[in-house]
Amino acid sequence: MTKTIGYRDWRWRVVWWNYFFLLWNTIEGQTRYSISEELKQGSVVGNLAKDLGLSLSEIFDRKLRVASEAGEQYFSVDAGKGELVVNDRIDREALCGQSASCVLTLQVVIDKPLQLYRVEVEIQDINDNYPKFPSAEKTLQIAESTAVGVRFPLETAQDQDVGLNSVKSYALSKDEFFSLKIKDMSGGRKVPELVLSKSLDRERNPTHQLTLTAVDGGNPAKSGTSQITINVLDINDNIPVFEKNIYKITISENIVQSTPILTLTAKDADDGLNGEVEYSFGSQTPDLVRSVFDIHSLTGEMHLIGNLDFEINTNYEIDISATDRGTPRMEGHCTVHVDVLDVNDNPPNILLTSQPNSIPENAPSGTVVALISARDVDSGDNGKVTLQLPKGSPFKLKPSFSDNYALVTNGALDREKISDYSVEITAIDLGSPPLSSKKSINVTVTDVNDNPPAFTQPTYTVYLKENRVPGSILFSVSASDLDSGENAKISYSILDSKVQDVSVSSYVYINSDNGSIYSMHSFDYEKLKVFQIQVQAKDQGSPSLSSNTTVHVFILDQNDNAPAVIYPSSAALGSLSHQRMPRSAKAGHLVTKVTAVDADSGHNAWISYRLAEATDASLFTVNLYTGEVRTKRAVSEQDDSSQRLLIEIKDDGEPVQSSTVTVSILLEDGLHEPILDLRHKVSEPSRKTGRITLYLILSLASVSVLSLLTFLILAVKCIRNSRSSGSCCMRRSDCDDYKNPNRNLQIQLNTDGPIKYVEVLGGDMLSQSQSFRSCMSPMSEYSDLTLIKPSSTTDFKEVISVLDASLPDSTWTFESQQVSTQKLQTFV
Repeated sequence: MTKTIGYRDWRWRVVWWNYFFLLWNTIEGQTRYSISEELKQGSVVGNLAKDLGLSLSEIFDRKLRVASEAGEQYFSVDAGKGELVVNDRIDREALCGQSASCVLTLQVVIDKPLQLYRVEVEIQDINDNYPKFPSAEKTLQIAESTAVGVRFPLETAQDQDVGLNSVKSYALSKDEFFSLKIKDMSGGRKVPELVLSKSLDRERNPTHQLTLTAVDGGNPAKSGTSQITINVLDINDNIPVFEKNIYKITISENIVQSTPILTLTAKDADDGLNGEVEYSFGSQTPDLVRSVFDIHSLTGEMHLIGNLDFEINTNYEIDISATDRGTPRMEGHCTVHVDVLDVNDNPPNILLTSQPNSIPENAPSGTVVALISARDVDSGDNGKVTLQLPKGSPFKLKPSFSDNYALVTNGALDREKISDYSVEITAIDLGSPPLSSKKSINVTVTDVNDNPPAFTQPTYTVYLKENRVPGSILFSVSASDLDSGENAKISYSILDSKVQDVSVSSYVYINSDNGSIYSMHSFDYEKLKVFQIQVQAKDQGSPSLSSNTTVHVFILDQNDNAPAVIYPSSAALGSLSHQRMPRSAKAGHLVTKVTAVDADSGHNAWISYRLAEATDASLFTVNLYTGEVRTKRAVSEQDDSSQRLLIEIKDDGEPVQSSTVTVSILLEDGLHEPILDLRHKVSEPSRKTGRITLYLILSLASVSVLSLLTFLILAVKCIRNSRSSGSCCMRRSDCDDYKNPNRNLQIQLNTDGPIKYVEVLGGDMLSQSQSFRSCMSPMSEYSDLTLIKPSSTTDFKEVISVLDASLPDSTWTFESQQVSTQKLQTFV
């Protein structure tokens, strides 16, 4: 009992000695440790964090984890110390069997960035197993006539330990007739043989009791015993002899079952039953061999009864016995060495060392997506594996070490085109024929805010009637974003700009969610004809992206203004207009002229005049288009000296707007017709006014020269404009407008319908306060032209100079709306 306790203490002392003197080294990116088997749970293997160059904080931050290729998790990492510790009992014999080298391969994976380390832990054997014979007792039948020196193979003891701890020697109990010899076999295997040292004499000693002891090389050594009983038999003095002591054959692992592989022949020199030979496997043949091979007892033919697998066993060493049928039975032995040739019968296996990560679409080329390893259990070229990706794939495989690869990006990604990839990886070995396998890895591309919102149109045009109810919807703009999630959520806003020196936000507002634009108040065409709205669409990404569009809003005129009288001036001021007329006036005499304007535009501003009431309707008439009041007949003595006319002025809009003016005419004797007299004086100059005529001729010549110079100046301006714009206005009949390049002044003549009118616009599009309008009638003797709303005195002078040069015989009326809203009437 005391001896046993001392042995255990020594054993644990050896274990802890190995534990405290662990060895590690890093070779080509691999870290290797060496430990003894059977260490206690929690025993430290090595400081993994230090050996990999990692700090303790990185173990948490980068999520260090350990995976074993053996499947069982024998090791774990102490996150607090960074040490690799034993997690479970390690039995070297269970893991590696009789293999001389026992190495557990670990894969250490860390994130951010994704990296893989290969760690090898060598499991060293300790002498924890006793040598053991297949049977504790063995009986041999030996004829007394057996010659001295004949050898009898004995059972080999098995020790699960390896190396120095395996079976190293055999010992036989002392006996004068027998001794022990050790036969060295291939692979370092030792077979004990019993040697007859002295002739047997059955009559003197029919049985012999021997003890065979197997001792391993451990320190202290362990041993196992087998009891051998030898029965001495009478003469059958020849043993079967094989043609060879050792037979060597080579077969492929894919050989078909029941195929003969070898025929053995043994001969016995005896006659009769003593010479008849039967074949069988040796008594120490393991069950694994018996499950794969079989031998015919009479013919000695060996054939296959099981499946060969090079990956499990690469060779077999089989002990064959040939036994005669004599008494006692004699045995001969030989050894059959079978080498198994590898066949490419295992396809490669693709393993995911780490699950694929989602990657943003702006990830740079070379970003690691997943770690992959390839394995093939075949040997040689049959076990060499290459990995391939489909052509055109945005990914590539980057080899690291020992059939380990990193799946990395190989170009730009665009989630808007492809958001999910199924990456098919093909593994092909170098066997003949080659075998392959495939594995698909799903990679998700996450969105990055790389697309600004896009409007359906670059610009929008809206036509809006004036006088609409405030708060009504004007228009809706729409934008879309190719991104997803928050990056695709769009909000709308109106950029600050000025409309008539007032912020556009005072006129309209927009729904930030759907892009609907609403009016803040009613619009008046006569004050504002057109304006622009700059709308911005912005996504919710980080950083956010935006785009702009322009909404052009045109206000459409409604007939909401009645004609306003501007002449006679007294009527324009709201009082009764008093006119005088001679009683000598004939039919067609021009009494006065009523002039009115309409603040509306187009048909809404076309004005007509009508005599609504009169003291004597047969005496006066009003021109429908010019508003001229003339006599229909000559004045008689019976006509009242005071005549009252009510003239109605209507526009052409829908509904019709109208106003009236009252003209009081006083008939007096002795008054002349100044206009007619002026005409007679102009057409029939008096002989007494020769000097005045000369002056008039000189004045006319001067005016003509000035007119010619004005025309030349206008021609030069038109030529200059034509070079820049490609068009020129030369005559009234050839063009409809004149543009001043400095003032952006535009004159538009319209001759449609019975009423001729001209509109003069100046300034930019948002400044609509500069406007001139004229209405002319073909029935007017003087082709009167009325101008209203000049922007400034300078603009007015430019308009007058242009129109005076174009229409020198016209009468011009100008109304200026100043800050004081006073009206100024000027005749040119």
